[in-house]
Order: sequence, then C-alpha cells, then structure tokens
Amino acid sequence: MRRRTLALATASGAALLAAAALPATAQPAAPRALPAAPGAGLQEGSVSAADLLAKLKGCSQLSNGKYRTDEETSATVPVCGKNGAVFWKADMDVDCDGQTTSKCNADTDPWYQDDTAFRQSNGKPLNAEKLPYVVVPSSSGIWNYASAGIKGGGVVAVIYNNQVEYAVVGDTGPDKIIGEASYAAAKGLGINPDPENGGADSGVTYVLFKNSKASPIESHADAVSRGDALAKKFLQDN
Repeated sequence: MRRRTLALATASGAALLAAAALPATAQPAAPRALPAAPGAGLQEGSVSAADLLAKLKGCSQLSNGKYRTDEETSATVPVCGKNGAVFWKADMDVDCDGQTTSKCNADTDPWYQDDTAFRQSNGKPLNAEKLPYVVVPSSSGIWNYASAGIKGGGVVAVIYNNQVEYAVVGDTGPDKIIGEASYAAAKGLGINPDPENGGADSGVTYVLFKNSKASPIESHADAVSRGDALAKKFLQDN
C-alpha cells in the first residue's frame, strides 16, 4: 500500500454479474488476444477499447469529491458509476510494491514497500513485475471502494492508447490520489514501467467491475477470461 510523501515524476508519452460472471472458483482458460491491427498494441479478450470507451462518456459521479493525480496537482478526477462498474480517467503512476524482484526493489523505487494490501493465495504479497494490478485510493470521506462493490482481486479493464489490458485490484494508495497501477500493467500497455521516472501523464481509463474477483488473484489468465465476459456484459447493460 502506498503512503507516498512525494509525487511520482511521470513521463510524458506514450454485475453485478451473477448470471454472466464466472463462479469465483472456476479456472477457465483465458481467451486469446485478438490479432493486432497494423500499429495497434495490446488487445486482451474480444471487446475493443473503442466499444468500452463509447459507454464511458459523461460521468454519474459516485465520489463525494474529486481526486488528485499527484500531490502537487489540483483535485479534478471523480469516480463515476455505470451499471455493473465504476470508472475513472486519470494518469498512471507505477507501483512496484510487493515481492522484491530485479525490477521492483528499494534500489529501483524510492517509495518501495515489500507488501501489498491484497495478497496471493499462498499469503505472499503480489508481484508487481509480473502481475498487472491496479491501485485504488484508501477508503476516505471522498469514496469507499468496498461500499461500491470493489474488492481485492476485483477485475479491472485498463484502457490506454486504444489498448485493453485486464488487471486486478491489487493494492491501496493515498486517500486523496488516484491513477496508479503495477509495473506489469504499465509495461503491458507500452507505458514506461520505471517506478521513479515512468508512467503516463494522462489518457488512462480504469473500469472496475463490481462484485468480481479473479481466482486466484495472481492468475492473470483468469482475470483476462473473467474480464472479457464482464466487458461483454457491461456493453449489454449500458
């Protein structure tokens, strides 16, 4: 869980799905990524970034206020609600917390912590270098993620530069800042994953599917499979 006292220097650039969602104990095979169009990047599952974004115009605000993307910025980002999901549009700071690896450690990340708010099925912290996960703001008067049906291991569609990547809710961060995901999530989307100097300044959309959960949390394949089903249901319901 992040408790940063400094803002991350980001680099520019580049439902309730009871019927449709798979049971939490299921272990389905992940759908293959679609063949990329010329110049296209990551596409996990069968739902396009354009189709998802078309359903995310406007904002029915759920949060009591707005979040900052970094400590020095003003609060401009609301948490918005849709049928079966919540979403926000922000930047991406890179979270390297969790298991110590060659890419994520106290030497590579000035804010490194060797734990995550949510853990693997074997009790170990998540592996930010290997697992795409998203950081949610700690519960506060602005917004309580748990009350909105969001939980550890919940499935998230992360959209950037016309790409779709599925991730899980893996960590919690400062209660007034939003827009953060793991090293692996950034790398998968073609974003510089360096925890100190990487990230994306803007253009990242996070769609968190309510009452969903990958099982086990550390299985990216399961998150992709569930995410594809949830995204299809989301398009039908909105």
